[in-house]
Amino acid sequence: MVSIVIRTKNEERWITMCLKSVFNQEYRDFEVILVDNESTDKTIEKAKQFDIVKIVKCRDYRPGLALNMGIREAKGDYIVCLSGHCIPVNEKWLSSLLRNFQDEEVAGVYGRQEPLAFTSDSDKRDLSIIFGLDRRVQRKDSFFHNANSMIRRSLWEETPFDETITNIEDRVWAEKMLRKKYKIVYEPEARVFHYHGIHQNGEASRCVNVVKILEDLMPDIKNNIHVDINDLNIIAVIPVKGEVPYLKDRPLLDYTIEVARGSKYVKRVIVSTDNIKTAKLAENLGAEVPFLRDPIYSEDYIDIERVFQHTVEKMESLKIFPDLLVTLEITFPFRPHDIIDNMISQLVKNGFDTIVAVKSENKSIWKECKGKIKLLDEGLTPRIIKDPTYLELRGVCCATHPEFIRVGNLFGQNIGIYEVSSPVASIEVRNDADIKVAELLIDKWLEKKI
Repeated sequence: MVSIVIRTKNEERWITMCLKSVFNQEYRDFEVILVDNESTDKTIEKAKQFDIVKIVKCRDYRPGLALNMGIREAKGDYIVCLSGHCIPVNEKWLSSLLRNFQDEEVAGVYGRQEPLAFTSDSDKRDLSIIFGLDRRVQRKDSFFHNANSMIRRSLWEETPFDETITNIEDRVWAEKMLRKKYKIVYEPEARVFHYHGIHQNGEASRCVNVVKILEDLMPDIKNNIHVDINDLNIIAVIPVKGEVPYLKDRPLLDYTIEVARGSKYVKRVIVSTDNIKTAKLAENLGAEVPFLRDPIYSEDYIDIERVFQHTVEKMESLKIFPDLLVTLEITFPFRPHDIIDNMISQLVKNGFDTIVAVKSENKSIWKECKGKIKLLDEGLTPRIIKDPTYLELRGVCCATHPEFIRVGNLFGQNIGIYEVSSPVASIEVRNDADIKVAELLIDKWLEKKI
C-alpha cells in the first residue's frame, strides 16, 4: 500500500485539481493524508469534498515536522510526499514512482516538475534545467525534492525527516541515505505541474534568453495548462437591485442570463437580489434558485464588492465552493456572446488572479482632484506612439477567484484585461433615455448586424 502525504497552506486554488488527479491514478492501492498548516482559505473544505482524505493539522510548521506528522498517521509501506499546489500530469504518475522500488537499494525516488504556461521565466528556467528527461540513479548526489517524491516507510522508521530545520529537509534525508549506501532515483515519468520553481532569484535579462531557448527545445512548456477548464466549478453571479426594467418586451435581466447560460464553462447562474419579484423572474428565466440578500446590501453607500462578498458567503454556507466567479451586470445588454468563455480561457492560460473587460481609449483623460483638473495620460501625444488607456467595463464581464471576493476585493494582484472591440458593447442602460437608445439598436444586435 502507498500513503500519499500532501502538505498544504492556503491552497484552495490548487487542491481540488491536485486531488482529482491523485484519485485518477491507474494504481489504486493508496490512501491520502493531508497535513494542513493553518489554512485560512477553503483548502480544508475543498479537500473534505473527497470523502477518503484524512486531515491532519500542523500548527508549528516546519517541512520535516509536517511530513513526519502525516507519515505517523499513514499505513503504507511506501510514502509519497506531494505539495498541495503540485498536480500529477497523468494517471501513471504514482505507478511511475513505485516501480523503482523493485531495486532494494533504492531509498527514495523524486519525479519531474514541469512549469506552467504562466510560470515566471526564472522558474521555467530552473525547473526545465533541473528536472530533465533522462532517468538518473544518484549514488553521490543528494539532490532530492519532496514536492514530488516517494520513500520507503521502513527507512523512514530508522531515519525520519529532520523536524528542526526550516528548509531542504528532503536533501538532508537523502544525504543520510547515501551515506548508508542506498541510492536516490530521479524518475522523469513521474510528472507533476508545479507553478513556481526551486530558486527565487537570477539576472532577469539572461533568464529571459535562457527561457526562450528552453521553450524552443521543449515547446510543451508554452502550452501546459494546469487544469481542464471543464472540470472547474465556475459560477456566474448577477447582482440586481429592485425590479427589472424591460427592453423590447424582454426583461433587461434576460439578456444577461442568456449569455451566461450560453457559456460552455459556466456551471451555475446565480442572481443576487433584494426583490422577491425579481427573484421569481430570474428563476423563470433559467437562473438557479436566486439568493435573496438583506436590503442593507442595496443601500447607496454599499459598494458592489461587498454585495459579491455577501453572495460568496451565502454560497459557501450552502457548501457551494466555486473555483472561479464570473460577475455580470444587467445594464449591459449588448455583451458579446463569446466573451465569458474567451475571458475564462485567458485567465486560466495565463494564470491571472482576475481578468476584466475593457475598452481602449486614446482620447485624453482628465480627473478632478481637490478642486483642480489633472491630466491622467500623455495628453496630446500622437496616437500612434501613445500608450493606450483602458476604460474598465467590469459590468460587461469580470472573472476572478473567490479568495479575493471573500476578503472584500474583486481584483487580485495579477490582473489581465480583455479588450472589447464591439462599438456597442460598452453601451449601458440605466434609465428611460438609455432604454430608448437601446431599443433602436437591439434588433440589429440580436441579428448580429452590429
